[in-house]
Amino acid sequence: MSKKDKKAKKEKEKKSQHSIASFVKEETKITPIPKEAARRYVKEESADLSEMAYTGQGQESDDTDCLKLENQLCFPLYVCAKEVVKRYRPLLDPFDLTYTQYIVMMVLWSEKQINVKTLGERLYLDSGTLTPLLKKLESKGYVKRERALQDERNLNVTITEEGERLKILLQDVPGSMAKCVCLEPKEAAELRRLLDKILRVIK
Repeated sequence: MSKKDKKAKKEKEKKSQHSIASFVKEETKITPIPKEAARRYVKEESADLSEMAYTGQGQESDDTDCLKLENQLCFPLYVCAKEVVKRYRPLLDPFDLTYTQYIVMMVLWSEKQINVKTLGERLYLDSGTLTPLLKKLESKGYVKRERALQDERNLNVTITEEGERLKILLQDVPGSMAKCVCLEPKEAAELRRLLDKILRVIK
């Protein structure tokens, strides 16, 4: 190939490379977004992210979402408590016990004797609720109320032999309730931990 032909070939390759570079530059050129459009885009995206963080999904949301029943934690707590107590009734009715009387007896099976004020604090019961409840249990022969010898202003409640015998009759109740709730031991322990945490905060 003559020098003239070689020079012509090199010029042709150079023009070809220049054309490819110009095409790539034109195709990849970024068109600036107007400032107003950019601000509107960022605002809309931020709103979408906030909505998803609140509802857990990309559904429409408004300022009254906090008043929707499905967004309330207190509601399932209330329903669970009500339904669990309802499940206790067929287990306690044969012994003429209410759920509240049952939890009082649970404390006394453990403590044997306890100050009435301390009992109320432990069960989150005020004196207006606890006093008639203890009178009822006393009339059934399960407990005995008496003034403390050291300070007669303090009233103690003590479990009786009849109350102790009741423990034996009710020993299958916790197992029956566990079957109703259907939680694994680890799940039950975690639920108890979370409920105790809530109680410590709102007490």
